[in-house]
Amino acid sequence: MLKQKKISKVLLRAFIGPFIITFLVSLFVFELQFIWLYIDDLMGKGLSFWIILQLLLFVSARIVNMALPLAILMSSIMTIGALSEHNELTAMKSAGLSLGRIFRPLIIFIVGLSFVAFLFANNIWPIANLKYRTLLFSIVQQKPALSLTEGQFYDGIEGISIRVMKKNPDSGELQDILIYDHRDPGKGNKTVIRAEKGQMQQTDDKRWLILQMQNGVTYDELDEKRKRQPNYPALSSKFDQMTLRIDISSLFFSKDDEEVFKNAFEMMTVNQLDQALLGFDAELDSMNRHWETSNEKKLRLNENVQSIPPSPHSLQSQMPLTIQGKTIQSALDASRRDLVQIQKIKIEKEDLLKFANRHKIEWHRKFFLAISCIVLFFVGAPLGAILRKGGLGLPSVIALLLFILFEMLTIAGEKMAKAFILEPWVGMWISTLVMLPICIVVMYSANQEKKWNLPDWKSWLAKFKSKKSAVK
Repeated sequence: MLKQKKISKVLLRAFIGPFIITFLVSLFVFELQFIWLYIDDLMGKGLSFWIILQLLLFVSARIVNMALPLAILMSSIMTIGALSEHNELTAMKSAGLSLGRIFRPLIIFIVGLSFVAFLFANNIWPIANLKYRTLLFSIVQQKPALSLTEGQFYDGIEGISIRVMKKNPDSGELQDILIYDHRDPGKGNKTVIRAEKGQMQQTDDKRWLILQMQNGVTYDELDEKRKRQPNYPALSSKFDQMTLRIDISSLFFSKDDEEVFKNAFEMMTVNQLDQALLGFDAELDSMNRHWETSNEKKLRLNENVQSIPPSPHSLQSQMPLTIQGKTIQSALDASRRDLVQIQKIKIEKEDLLKFANRHKIEWHRKFFLAISCIVLFFVGAPLGAILRKGGLGLPSVIALLLFILFEMLTIAGEKMAKAFILEPWVGMWISTLVMLPICIVVMYSANQEKKWNLPDWKSWLAKFKSKKSAVK
């Protein structure tokens, strides 16, 4: 019993170290991918370090669903592969322990980790999604920070366009300044200011931009009713010194209201998704009843229209032609209105089905992370025992290839579920269903102590080089 406890401690220590390292590295790599994707939206906005740190923290929470399964797969292959490579796994089997008994402490750890992963996906993931969506939207909408480029107009300040031909970064002096004032959108560029040189500075609270200009001229349009007039009066005035005070509060970062994104399916827990799906079912039943009623009405109207023109002996035939025409037109108009109503119901029903489908996909995602952790462990651990290789070489390559296959199947299945090609549960679990046969094969091979003879790439490369030199 004491020996088994020591073995369990050895296995856990050997596994937890690589698991933490691979998990952190995976998070870092996936965060780099995010930064590369949104680098254009983040640069030049004058964002504080705290805002960027918040965004990266929320991104980290979002990519746990990719980093955690990859870390479990890699660390399980590396740990068991290293034990098998150094014959420690063989020694444990010689002591009378089966492969299942050897893996037991790791299985308990992974099951506990999977339960934590479910709690994370159900409780923390929605909050992280809400914070991430709100913050990212606010950053994308944020205007670039005040930065004047020589020879180019800067339009970041609301209602003002500024262009300087030259600027001195050391003294802050600006030359050949041109300013267009279009703070009144209905009047266009009503005021134009041009100055030979000037100086720019901000107030202590960063709210106002103080622009002191020298040797310039201002142009002001006087006639506001000039829409179709080719000529209209304007006032120009020269100045030696002029101070312009511009409000730049629109450049401040402001976080949007989270209530805008709060009701999205990504921000819901399992219970909230269940309640939303029940509401969709009730609304869909109501639409179906309305659809059936509209179809019956459509058939009756079609029968009325088809009965026109009337037979010679009918009551309609005895009416004046003008009244007959109005009756026919009234029936046709009613039929068209009902056709439009039916088409509207059809579109609303399709939108409701798409929305309900996305909620079902999100419901399955809550459980997907936990189950994928267990499945990938039962792929990685026996595979490490078969390969008998540890470290960051061949095991890491095989783990990455398996994870790429797993992730490709996951993405493809989710897209097919969104396109109604597959049912939501099939699309979300197709990668796990494909991995199950692989899991069974490697577990059987490891239990039977089979060794897969992988090609010796060094010897193969040496033979290839020798053949190539012999040909020359």
